[in-house]
Amino acid sequence: MIANPRKFEVNDPFGRKWTCSLRWLQNAISIRHADAVDVKWDLSCDDGTTLERVVALHHPALIEIAKRHRRELTDSLCIRLAAAYLLICITNWEDTEKTIINPTLDQLGDLARKFESEAAALTR
Repeated sequence: MIANPRKFEVNDPFGRKWTCSLRWLQNAISIRHADAVDVKWDLSCDDGTTLERVVALHHPALIEIAKRHRRELTDSLCIRLAAAYLLICITNWEDTEKTIINPTLDQLGDLARKFESEAAALTR
């Protein structure tokens, strides 16, 4: 689990360290007419490189995840899912060339299951 999903650090496969800072979370219908929740990040690398990335969480997928895990669909859940997915993308250097990154329902489901198992481990 990421201790602070609003600002965290992650290493890429090339040995660079990236700092990921949450910029905003917004309903995508208002900015690009998409049925999604966009979570925008500022990424800065220790070599001076800066990037902006948006993790677009498909709204029907979010509803399904919330239903499956009996959770309320909140900004916090969206930020945690987006942060966890961005961490995976940078760690594996997948989809990082894209400005808008779209995780699938299965990928979001895997992250939500991981959250549940980590939370359960903390309560033991």
